[in-house]
Amino acid sequence: MLVLTRVVGETIVIGDDVWVKILEVRGSHVRLGVQAPRTVDIHRAEVHRRIQAQLARQAGEVPAEEAAS
Repeated sequence: MLVLTRVVGETIVIGDDVWVKILEVRGSHVRLGVQAPRTVDIHRAEVHRRIQAQLARQAGEVPAEEAAS
């Protein structure tokens, strides 16, 4: 994992076409703006896990989290 320190207004570039800008820092909350092509899905981690679990259920698979239980 790469750990970076940025301040409001600064940007991080991922690859050639994904830009993440620090919009606001308020206490322990950080607001990010993400600019990426429409073909790139962008989700919070918890939403991504739910989508993956739903896709696995539709395919008849057991998600890794449930299989470990």
